[in-house]
Amino acid sequence: MKDEKRDLIVIGGGVGGLVTASVAGQLGLKVTMIERGRRLGGDCLHYGCVPSKTLIHSAKLAHSMRNAARFGLPGFDPRVDIAAINLRIRDVVAQIQQHDDPERFRGYGIDVRMNASARFAGPQEIEIDGARLHGRRILIATGSRPAVPGIPGLKDSSFITNEDAYTLNELPDRLVVLGAGPIGLELAQAFARLGSQVTVIEAQARLLPNEDPDIADALGRCLRDEGIVLHTGISAERVRSHDDRTTVRCSDGRDFECDRLLVAVGRRPNIEDLNLEGAGIEVSPKGIIVDQRMRTSNKRVYACGDVTGIMPFTHVAEYQAGVVIGNALFGVPRKANYQAIPWVIFTDPEFARVGSNETQARGAGLSIDITQFEFRNVDRAKAEGATTGFVKLTLHKGKVIGASIVGPNAGELVHELALAVAKKLKAGDLSNVVHAYPTLAEINRRAANAYLAPRLFSPVAKKLVALVSRWIP
Repeated sequence: MKDEKRDLIVIGGGVGGLVTASVAGQLGLKVTMIERGRRLGGDCLHYGCVPSKTLIHSAKLAHSMRNAARFGLPGFDPRVDIAAINLRIRDVVAQIQQHDDPERFRGYGIDVRMNASARFAGPQEIEIDGARLHGRRILIATGSRPAVPGIPGLKDSSFITNEDAYTLNELPDRLVVLGAGPIGLELAQAFARLGSQVTVIEAQARLLPNEDPDIADALGRCLRDEGIVLHTGISAERVRSHDDRTTVRCSDGRDFECDRLLVAVGRRPNIEDLNLEGAGIEVSPKGIIVDQRMRTSNKRVYACGDVTGIMPFTHVAEYQAGVVIGNALFGVPRKANYQAIPWVIFTDPEFARVGSNETQARGAGLSIDITQFEFRNVDRAKAEGATTGFVKLTLHKGKVIGASIVGPNAGELVHELALAVAKKLKAGDLSNVVHAYPTLAEINRRAANAYLAPRLFSPVAKKLVALVSRWIP
């Protein structure tokens, strides 16, 4: 075998791999990037974030058309052509794909290997296409794929995952979704708004079990109000397919029949073919084990993104790539900190969170205060007819340590609160920031004011003002 040496070998062409490789290449390092597929961009671009949000937007427009009478306009039920929607999804993906053209990265001096499989042949050796590459540093950024549970009969059925959801030529009349995580809930609502009868089956006792019950209940009510049937605390035990119909038998003895079965029960890291044991790299059921510097048990090898099982979101992969760059390229001992990283479920209303929620903070034994404010008391929300939900702040010693939002544009509103968590701001800091009127963003300031008001108008404060007012000319 030909033995070639590289400063950095990147395995995987998703966001984590692309960010790291592009910086290293532009710095003049010898970089090889290996992608097993035919396109760069990863799951987010082709099967996840981009296509799902494009589908969700089309579904929201269809929903708005039907409900236009609420806003003094004539409503009508649009004829939904799922094939046309999927054509638009492919067009949006193609537009973004231009930024991930392999030639762009080759222009940075990167050796890009497409449709190629990489395998460790030693602690710092990679076998690929009959050659052996030696990497001074190696990054594993191979991502994840949909987990397919071992339910009897499932593999013999024509089930779909998020990788297939954007290729349908016909809208299913009845859709059963296994799993009520972010992917399951987003696609369930999107297909329901496009016209499918949707049933969601979740094994956990309630939606979003890691979130505060009031948050999960608020989102669940909204989904049920749109006609989505949510069953929690039951699991699928058997799947039977006959002709064009699929039947799901559940643990409570009930059968659910559908035209399409969508499996969204989680993700699995793409690590099977890498021969990680040959490189001394430890793994867990969630993925590759890394330290705060994103190093694996083999300190010459790093990992980032979904393959680590840590907060499987695209923006987290990009953040982790920055940590890898600091450590592997610049020798700066940078550590990952996830406390102030926001995440969003793009249902309608959206759900967003950053930092510690009430349940987590109390579980950690912290003395906390909780304050919240309802969207129904925000003027812009009234104007737009989007008054469902609230902002909930978790405070410790007056500082914002977490925030949860259920409501319109929660994914946009959470970033101000992420800054508050990151910079350890107090409620007064939020209150003192002037927010434009009328905007939804006012709700963050109003939530802070709700915490401050009892202190401002306390008996002690009233006595102090009365005393001071006597001395003011």
